[in-house]
Amino acid sequence: MKKHSNIPIFIPELACPHQCVFCDQEKISGTHSIPQPKEIRHIVEQYLETIPRNRIINIAFFGGSFTGIPVDLQEQYLKEAFEFVKTGRVSGIRLSTRPDYINETILELLKKYGITTIELGAQSTSREVLHQSGRWHTPEDIQNASRMICKYDFELGLQMMVGLPEDSYERSIQTANDIVSFGARNTRIYPAIIVKGTALERRYREGKYIPLSLEQAVEWTKDLVRIFERNNVSVIRMGLHPSDELVAGKSLIDGPFHPSFKEMVMTKIWEEIVHAKLKGNTSNNIRISVSNKQIHYAIGYKQANKARLQSMGYTVQFAGNHTFSQYQIDVCDN
Repeated sequence: MKKHSNIPIFIPELACPHQCVFCDQEKISGTHSIPQPKEIRHIVEQYLETIPRNRIINIAFFGGSFTGIPVDLQEQYLKEAFEFVKTGRVSGIRLSTRPDYINETILELLKKYGITTIELGAQSTSREVLHQSGRWHTPEDIQNASRMICKYDFELGLQMMVGLPEDSYERSIQTANDIVSFGARNTRIYPAIIVKGTALERRYREGKYIPLSLEQAVEWTKDLVRIFERNNVSVIRMGLHPSDELVAGKSLIDGPFHPSFKEMVMTKIWEEIVHAKLKGNTSNNIRISVSNKQIHYAIGYKQANKARLQSMGYTVQFAGNHTFSQYQIDVCDN
């Protein structure tokens, strides 16, 4: 299968009607200026010079509520991007927006300009979580927008967050199940963090909000990933992109941010797989074979899974096998 690459174009907060309690798009994305439509061609050309030609390439408008900006401005952006679709230099265009900024008129426009994927920032399907997070849309808005997007034959993505105000493990699991039932083909899972200058920081300072610990966020996400995988929903991101603002600690106040968040989640998934496979095993000197693409996750972040097995008395060797499927595993005496 060909690998996918996105050419990201960030348009932060250009159309957001409300300030969600967790949000400062500039600090989260590391974007400090909004590109003008006339700049799109140059941005795409620069990326195309660095992306291998054998990949499936998409232009991706991220960072704000794209379909909420004035229609004439939307068209200016889309026309510039669509030129690359028409010439075959990119495969399609994807964008992110709010559930309450979707209607049939908008979808007709997006169809005209070669949009292939629409990602909705759902964040949660809990009415209380949405309200406490300042989202100002309802679970019904998410469901209705999803239905329309699928009706127009776009690929639907639904993004979710864990650990928002009033969120719980059970509510996050319900959100994942709803995302599946709404017809999503892909998802992103973001842990809620506290960014400097947001309403969430004020609540945190007042003792009215406690973020998830990193361990909690990893555990919740691990179970969400398994739900999505069982239902053929592709998880295309776990954790926030490590922008300079977050990594350097300039804007991060607290919360479960880590540059290796995905690796930590996959480590936990493989911990469960390995221990389930070892039930009834009588040998302490073992060889564990897994897919070449999964071996670093099976060994674990900072070799955590290997160290845990050694602490249990196992002498263990991990080996990669290029014929194994994603979670295929074989354990034998070494």
